[in-house]
Amino acid sequence: MSLKPRIEAAIASAIREGQAGAAPPKLAAALDYAVNPGGARIRPTICLSVALACGDRTPALADAAATAIELIHCASLVHDDMPCFDNADTRRGKPTVHRAYGEPLALLTGDSLIIMAFEVLARAAATDPARAVHLIRLLGSSTGMPGGICAGQGWESEAQIDLSAYHRAKTGALFVAATRMGAAAAGQDSEPWTELGARIGEAFQVADDLRDALYDEQTLGKPAHQDEINGRPNAVSQLGVRGAIRRLEDILSGAIASIPSCPGEAMLAEMVRKTAERLTPVLPAHQTV
Repeated sequence: MSLKPRIEAAIASAIREGQAGAAPPKLAAALDYAVNPGGARIRPTICLSVALACGDRTPALADAAATAIELIHCASLVHDDMPCFDNADTRRGKPTVHRAYGEPLALLTGDSLIIMAFEVLARAAATDPARAVHLIRLLGSSTGMPGGICAGQGWESEAQIDLSAYHRAKTGALFVAATRMGAAAAGQDSEPWTELGARIGEAFQVADDLRDALYDEQTLGKPAHQDEINGRPNAVSQLGVRGAIRRLEDILSGAIASIPSCPGEAMLAEMVRKTAERLTPVLPAHQTV
């Protein structure tokens, strides 16, 4: 069963809340622009998949967790694209938010989406207050300092980069949030799900490095070769294309092996396999490994 309709409905509900009342029209429109179209929605799909594998006893909390993670992710894209960071012109095949709405509204859009993510979890607290508080803490640790996506972005301003910490924070943190929050939303201990999220996050980073090196802007829907242009450390420069693909395969195999015992273990293994197929780049015809 596809989780996309469930995810899209929950995200749309959150955006409507942010656009209600006497909201400034341009900022209200920018909220929708920043999250739609939403790409693969990989992080909320992982979150709900884990919740389902653990029994999905509280769907409202699982939906809130998945929505909150995606809102944080979309906020990070808005901010990453701004001139003070990547200065990107396109994202998901259309102008970035700061190109479409200007820098002040782009900054406010990202800020608003971050706040909205925590509001979504707070509103769901009526279902199970203690569990909702735990979800808020999990999302907070994956968003801020010292190890969340803000820290990941912060590493790019350092003269010396701790590559492992950089990747764990910038890319891995929200994948760890996805697996841990999915389990917590279903009433399970979140800690055993950390390794699965970390491995998926690492795989996503390696795959992203490969796509950035191998694809063009039209294929990616965003500027290509940014790692090379900005001198960022990446898997392709360290391992080569062949080595990076081999590393990706090894990480994904380990991810499947790390799935904790649960009623939906087989379903989750299949989800990871499908994620692997989606992540693994198709080499251009002229490229050999």
